[in-house]
Amino acid sequence: MNVLVVGASRGIGLEFVRQYRAAGDQVTATARSDEAMAALRAIGAKPIALDVTSAESVSRLAWQIDGAAFEVAIVCAGVYGPRTSGLQPPSDADFDAVMRTNVLGPMRVISQISDALAPGARLVVLSSRMGAIGPRGSASGWLYRASKAAVNSVLKDASLLLGERAICISVHPGWVQTDMGGASADLPPAQSVSDLRRLVAGLTPADNGRFLNHDGSPIPW
Repeated sequence: MNVLVVGASRGIGLEFVRQYRAAGDQVTATARSDEAMAALRAIGAKPIALDVTSAESVSRLAWQIDGAAFEVAIVCAGVYGPRTSGLQPPSDADFDAVMRTNVLGPMRVISQISDALAPGARLVVLSSRMGAIGPRGSASGWLYRASKAAVNSVLKDASLLLGERAICISVHPGWVQTDMGGASADLPPAQSVSDLRRLVAGLTPADNGRFLNHDGSPIPW
């Protein structure tokens, strides 16, 4: 299988690369630093330098993957931002960093990779149940929540435009033991990614545009 992982410097993205390579799949993965790219190369992935917050950097992506025919494309890049518990407004810098990474980044990337998807491909954007509006019972991290609600909207629009070519979903990976999730989180990255790979492998056209938990259960928008 031919797989693209965007945002594989560390955490869940890097674990996707490890597991797909261990399964014998061909993997192209993006990272920001030379060190991260070297680590991807050591695993056997083809590394591409990419900073999703830079329009100039993302503009170079399409020609580097021209004709790749990815069967799976996963957009993982994301940041949390300020850890608020109330209605503290974010600074301009925090707002720009979170929204540029979590929302504008996927919008740019999806545009760049759409022509490199194989017919029937799976396009997956990592979101969070914190972005779900209907079942929300907490306002902690409200900037992060806003960004994930927005990226769910982006994915839904992509599913409408690419639905005849690819199955497009957003997913909640669980509360994962990464730099973002912290050591007390519920799931190790290996378990989260194993669940997500199983989910992606079992997708059907009826799943296009859905928001799913890592175990496959639907999450209300």
